[in-house]
Amino acid sequence: MHAARFFDGIGWREGVVELVDGRVRLRETAAADLPRLDGVVVGGFTDHHVHLQLVDHTRLAGSRLGRVVDLGGNPDAVRRLPVHSSSETSPKATRHPASSGFMSVFEELRTPGAAHPVRIEYAGAFLTAPGGYPADRSWAPEGSVREIADADAAAEAVTEMAAAGASCIKVASNSTAGPVFSDELLRTIVDLAADRGLLVVAHAEGAGEAERVVGLGAARLAHAPFTERLRDSEVERQAARASWISTLAIHDGREREVAIDNIRRFHAAGGTVLYGTDLGNGPMPVELNPREIAALREAGLDDAALLRSLSPVDPLDPASALLLIPRGSPSTADPLDARPLAPTDLKV
Repeated sequence: MHAARFFDGIGWREGVVELVDGRVRLRETAAADLPRLDGVVVGGFTDHHVHLQLVDHTRLAGSRLGRVVDLGGNPDAVRRLPVHSSSETSPKATRHPASSGFMSVFEELRTPGAAHPVRIEYAGAFLTAPGGYPADRSWAPEGSVREIADADAAAEAVTEMAAAGASCIKVASNSTAGPVFSDELLRTIVDLAADRGLLVVAHAEGAGEAERVVGLGAARLAHAPFTERLRDSEVERQAARASWISTLAIHDGREREVAIDNIRRFHAAGGTVLYGTDLGNGPMPVELNPREIAALREAGLDDAALLRSLSPVDPLDPASALLLIPRGSPSTADPLDARPLAPTDLKV
């Protein structure tokens, strides 16, 4: 049994780590008389933008990720990802402070002998205008796109995604690649999602699209705006109304510079930045991505702000994996140094 400082997704707290039935567990309590763990403890990190049908998702079970959010896939395929029997937990609904507004229905991805479950939240299919992005993309799995022509089709699609267990609704608004929703139809989708307690996450690409979709009620951008540098006044407006998923490492050149500049000002204005990689968009680790972490640091997120963007799973949840950042402290904790907390770490 060791005293330990841990990160709860918002700030640092004091607790005790101990072995319970052969597994390391954390509980919140002050324990000045115990030996102190050499490092700090966090839950598994969250990647807020993945596409599990485009990667070997079984590799997640050995990663430092404790939760992923699939933002565009065949809802039947994603919700049927392998769930291996376990006596520890069963699927349930939960809320997490870092996922405010999400009715987080998750599945647990396990592989035989895996160190920990990975919680999967998902949007289901992309909703897009007829002929809109990514309907014509060869990488889009069968059943991963719904082309929405009117309010009736929108209601049918949102109902379908909600019934499939979606934790959010994903809309595509990419004016560089085809038609996009009218203002009226996009607002209708936002209202339909809200009726079911679901946020709308928007892929906004093209001149003015990031401003337009947030103005119409999208509560989250799937990518930090990269088409154009937003005006300071618009950045401040969005900081008060929406959160941004980073996905900085998928960009090069001017788009990367624009996205980092936008995030830097958005973060300074108090906006919520969420770590996300667009996993499946080209080669990248099925893990915590060092390039994305480096880009977030370049954009001004460090220490607690960087950890908050990673939205660790609640480490007090008995089903959560626990990670140790060895020799770390609240002012020096680097998520890239994290590794699973093991029983051997508790040996005196």
